[in-house]
Amino acid sequence: MSPRLGSILSAIRGLLTPMILAFTLHSHATADPLVVSRDPSVINLKRDFGAIGDGAANDTAAIQSAIDACRDAGGGQVVFPAGRYLSGTLHLRNGVTLHLDAGARLIGATNLAYYAQPKVPDFMPELRLGKWHRGLILGENVEDAAITGEGIIDGNKVFDPTGEERMRGPHTLVLVNCRRFIMRDVTVLDAANYGVFAQVSDDLEFRDVKFVGGWDGIHWRGAPERWCHNVRISGCQFFTGDDAIAGRYWNNTVIQSCLVNSSCNGIRLIGPATRLTIANNLFRGPGEQPHRTSGEKRRTNMLSGIILQPGAWDATRGPLDDVFIAQNVMENVASPITLWSKPGNTVGKVTVSGLDATGVYRSAFSAESWSDEPIAHVILRGIRAEFVGGGQAWTNTTVRGPGVDARPLPAWGLYARHVERLTLEDVRFSLAQDDTRPVVYAERVEHLTLDQLRFPSLPAAVTPIFTNQVRHMIRTP
Repeated sequence: MSPRLGSILSAIRGLLTPMILAFTLHSHATADPLVVSRDPSVINLKRDFGAIGDGAANDTAAIQSAIDACRDAGGGQVVFPAGRYLSGTLHLRNGVTLHLDAGARLIGATNLAYYAQPKVPDFMPELRLGKWHRGLILGENVEDAAITGEGIIDGNKVFDPTGEERMRGPHTLVLVNCRRFIMRDVTVLDAANYGVFAQVSDDLEFRDVKFVGGWDGIHWRGAPERWCHNVRISGCQFFTGDDAIAGRYWNNTVIQSCLVNSSCNGIRLIGPATRLTIANNLFRGPGEQPHRTSGEKRRTNMLSGIILQPGAWDATRGPLDDVFIAQNVMENVASPITLWSKPGNTVGKVTVSGLDATGVYRSAFSAESWSDEPIAHVILRGIRAEFVGGGQAWTNTTVRGPGVDARPLPAWGLYARHVERLTLEDVRFSLAQDDTRPVVYAERVEHLTLDQLRFPSLPAAVTPIFTNQVRHMIRTP
């Protein structure tokens, strides 16, 4: 080899060695995907935009600049490496995913001046509530956005003495008129109001998300003129102080394979819904996170597992129909399934199949219409329910109209009012303590079918099946 060729090869090796070393390091650094990629669609907050991530510095501007730059580049991922990122309101953008690595925590600032509210459509009844719509993360008219990763979004229990109930601060995530949004794997901790609040938004998916503390976990609403379509909640865990899942004007909703633990209701529907499926969930009380609104009582008892109550909070209009509730388990709830409607709402077909409930401590199953229109058809099939019991027969059987939560009823197993067709198939009710109320109390029911209804022996003085204005009844062993 000539001296000149040797010097050339030596120079080339000098240039290649750091490149080879860098490639070797990158190929083994799997914890942080940004180490192995310089893809402009992947932005690292610390490396590329100088976010501090120490929990003390305000990183709002750095994070928002990264989100906007990602949007301007055609979309991609903004990655939060491990760290504590203090922030006020952040605005989601089209095509942008916020990815929180394990060890990353986005923390809501306690200064209320750092929060903004979205523009709510004029037709929304909630428009008048103003700053109630504030959020730590806001998505307005956003499409194809996501929040993913194993990190934490910490609402920080931000306190607002002028807020709802003189304490509630911003929601953690607010979506208004959004499409195709995914939230996956993250933990939402200590929301200052709702964990997620979505309005007039479609094609939302929440998968393997954990909600701990705060008020409602996921709450979404449409309006009579504009329903929310295609919402799927699967594999999520809820440990909430208020309702785990709530809202109204839903079409094509699936809630499945979730753990629901609440110091209020598991699922509360306060308006119309169609094509609603609730399947393979565990509803478990009492709540691990206290009901913050109860103040010093720090109430933890769980209320209804599922309460479907169109018009209970304020007047709504529209149908509740094509509801399928299947293969759920409930423990220590005030009532298993509570269903009622008020004027302006109609109820079509509701099927409850394969429910196993224990420790039901306050109220029977109920299906009640308090409007001129009867509930069309309710089916209870394959039910096993154990009630705490201990109730006494009512001396005055006048049943007051419902409020906002399940209340005691004149039967311990099932109460029905103003129903066209009510069908019970393979239903077994049992008691932990004796109860002198009827098992079933049905009034103003057109067609009542009791097929293999089983219950414990009752004192001779107790009428197990009480009917009033029941036109047709079929009972088989």
